[in-house]
Amino acid sequence: MGEISFTDRELDVMSVLWRRGSGTVAEVREALEDDLAYTTVLTVLQTLEEKGFVRHEEEGRAYRYHPLVAAGSAGASALDRLLDKVFEGSAARLLAHLVSDRDLDPDELARMRRVLDERLGGREGRSGQDGGAGPDGSAGDAP
Repeated sequence: MGEISFTDRELDVMSVLWRRGSGTVAEVREALEDDLAYTTVLTVLQTLEEKGFVRHEEEGRAYRYHPLVAAGSAGASALDRLLDKVFEGSAARLLAHLVSDRDLDPDELARMRRVLDERLGGREGRSGQDGGAGPDGSAGDAP
């Protein structure tokens, strides 16, 4: 299938299909935040089908569209492109941007720390830390 890449509008439509599992043009149109014409949604779905990202089956007088690519696969492809194009291939720069430029909940930061700890293979260098939020709600030592 090659690289998975969506325009913003295609990603909006795919997001609906991933959440719902499938949808007719009318169902997708109704679930979108933007008020788009029926023909616009139909055109986007037809384009996605031509690209091999969705398939359709007849359902009465309508077509029901099904995603052929998983959200996780699309996310990984998009993240790879973002990492290469915006952060010059540096996962550390991406992570630093993610955690410093957002108001993240301490529990979310603690979950991120646990993921990093697991990826690093354990707890070396984390004496006495349990990977969770501290008593004051902080995520522990700064990375």
